[in-house]
Amino acid sequence: MRAACARLLAAAVVAAASVSTVAAFAPSPITRVSHQHHPRDVSSATATSLRLADEANPLEGMSDERKSNLFQSLLRDLQIEGVPLLGCDADQVSTLNAAIWTTMAEIGDNDDEQKACLVLEAIPISALLAFAEDFTVLKTQARLMDHLPELKRFSVSVVGKGVGPALLIETEARTDEEKTEAASLKAVESTFDQDKTVAALKSFIGRVVVGLEACPYTKSVDVSAVGLENRGVVPGPVGYRYSPTTDACMAMSMFWNCICEMMSLPDPELSSIMLSLPGIGMGDSREAHDRFSAVVELVGRYLCLFRGDGSFGLVHFHPAYDRSIIHPLEKPSYGHLPPISWLRPILKMGGQSEKAEQMSDDELALSNYQRRAPHTAINILRMTQVNAAAGPKSIVDLDLGDGRTEKASGITLYTRNTLRMAEMGEEALQSALEVEIAMQS
Repeated sequence: MRAACARLLAAAVVAAASVSTVAAFAPSPITRVSHQHHPRDVSSATATSLRLADEANPLEGMSDERKSNLFQSLLRDLQIEGVPLLGCDADQVSTLNAAIWTTMAEIGDNDDEQKACLVLEAIPISALLAFAEDFTVLKTQARLMDHLPELKRFSVSVVGKGVGPALLIETEARTDEEKTEAASLKAVESTFDQDKTVAALKSFIGRVVVGLEACPYTKSVDVSAVGLENRGVVPGPVGYRYSPTTDACMAMSMFWNCICEMMSLPDPELSSIMLSLPGIGMGDSREAHDRFSAVVELVGRYLCLFRGDGSFGLVHFHPAYDRSIIHPLEKPSYGHLPPISWLRPILKMGGQSEKAEQMSDDELALSNYQRRAPHTAINILRMTQVNAAAGPKSIVDLDLGDGRTEKASGITLYTRNTLRMAEMGEEALQSALEVEIAMQS
């Protein structure tokens, strides 16, 4: 069965054997669960975590030999049941997540009830427990699950409650309604054209990121981190990656494969990645935006769960990007612009007090066009680049008024970009975006 997993991961995990261990990717304590990104859900998530943590540990006091025997017995039972045992040589959380989400995408593609067992001998059981518990908590959070319906079919558990290093992934059978919806989405995936999709994204990057200098260290659509050499960062190529998937699990698989790829290559060979996901959150409706927002929050959630946010930064894009409806509304959200309500204080701190007083709310909202690309995309950046670009004193106390202060960074950048978007005006910005959207047809 190990060969089966090897075949599975050959397409899913890029250069797993050559990836060096990243200290920031140590498994977090189970109680962490990235709740800081989900303040409205803290009470329900914490309650679930406490219930799981308070359960009596059946393994306490059990000898290693007895645990090993029990683990092998449980695996034999699964084999007898006909559950495939996939032995995986993942040895860090990047390859772990790539293996988990790829397996979930593959078995989730089937309409029938499915089971698969991933045996991960090189992964600490604490990391498997962290993933399984967080997934259980995720399924209780209606704010996200309402826009991640495909995940409702799944359950993830650690075999024998942690007696051995294996995850059991299960799906329920689709209902007739779910089968119709899945078939419809599959048909949509075949309508996307990779070359046109990537060309449209490059046009957006050339227009906004390079042309309007939304990122001053990106001088072309193909090379990033230019101008940071004196801060120890070497420029390198931007990798464009693409998937037509409409499925959240496959989107997660693609994302984690990009992480594996970046970990396996040095900066001069791959500086950053732009991952195009045109099938996620299609269109400009509120429903499409909520879907986009939920999927990219899922991406950030599992990167942060294993402290990957110390190694990688994310920047999210969508055709109808609107920071005013992205959770949390008044707090920082990983990979997103600062809250709209922070823009006036940011302008004041950036030396533009007069503009902060004069600009209308509609003019401030044009800041969203920094992130309005022709389709859903995720820019994956190395934190060495982000930190070098920001400088050593980039984090400041931002006065929000009424005695409130928040830690903030990028004051100069957001000040400049907010003013430039307003100067361009909505008509010009929207017209250019619609041209890029049309390029994909």
